[in-house]
Amino acid sequence: MSSVAGAPPALAKDDRPRGRSARSGAPRRSDRARQEARLGMLLCAPAVLVLVAVVGYPILQAVWDSLFDYRLTNPDARAFAGLQNYLLVLTDTIWWQALGVTVLITVITVAIELVLGFGLALVMNHALTTLRPALRTAILIPYAIITVVSAFAFLYMFDLTSGFVNSWLPFVADSKDWFATFGSAVSVIILSEVWKTTPFISLLLLSGLAQVPGELAEAAKVDGATAWQRLWRVTIPNMKAAIMVALLFRTLDAFRIFDNIFIMTNGAAGTESVAFLAYRQTIQRLEIGVGSAVSVLLTILVALIALLFVKGFKVNLAASTRGGR
Repeated sequence: MSSVAGAPPALAKDDRPRGRSARSGAPRRSDRARQEARLGMLLCAPAVLVLVAVVGYPILQAVWDSLFDYRLTNPDARAFAGLQNYLLVLTDTIWWQALGVTVLITVITVAIELVLGFGLALVMNHALTTLRPALRTAILIPYAIITVVSAFAFLYMFDLTSGFVNSWLPFVADSKDWFATFGSAVSVIILSEVWKTTPFISLLLLSGLAQVPGELAEAAKVDGATAWQRLWRVTIPNMKAAIMVALLFRTLDAFRIFDNIFIMTNGAAGTESVAFLAYRQTIQRLEIGVGSAVSVLLTILVALIALLFVKGFKVNLAASTRGGR
């Protein structure tokens, strides 16, 4: 039948608006966006397969071993224990003490590194063009040093016999043993972590500063905003994704701290972390079942931290990459 006179022609199927779905209200993706997503999945597939093989298998093996009462000193007496190893770990004060030490080191180091890293990122971003390469290289030198090497350096610096820190600090006695008490030992561990990994955060935050449109800061300056207001109201909100990535990576890395504690104190003076507890149970005491349970609990905590960061910041990294909000 012919259409009513004066009425607009009906939309063809291919001419209908594609802005949002009629049922869900969500924005529809174009054919190009779907092709880009498909290409991205294909490019990521080899890396994902490698990660599944390298990371997934040890995790599944640890989960399986944690269900058994298994000691390498008596492998023939291996017996199924169910969740007994997890109950043993969670009801032991050693686990909670190690978890408290890990949380303490993580919170303090990440907070200090965020402030110092943001300051270094601002310095590198506003430095003269001729000085930027040399400045960035100098700032990134600590991060290029292997963690074990930097841990030994701080050990020798603060050691009672070979260290020179006591003679350099006028308010510290020459006989002070930094690794004898919990407070001073943790302070040295935190200092070594901050020195080693602050450049990593500054590099990530520098990439976020580079994505902040200069027109916004100029417009705020014209409107009479102070430097602090431009920083708090313009710069930081527009680099929210970079801040989230920097905090997420460093928090996960700091929560698994092992090297510095192993080199400096070997877990003495109450400085044992969760990762070191897993090492002590599995390698030193050969308690494969209990050590695997500690490792699985550490993996669960790391996954929960990542989930909290992603949900808490509410940042769409895909949209941020495309320049969206």
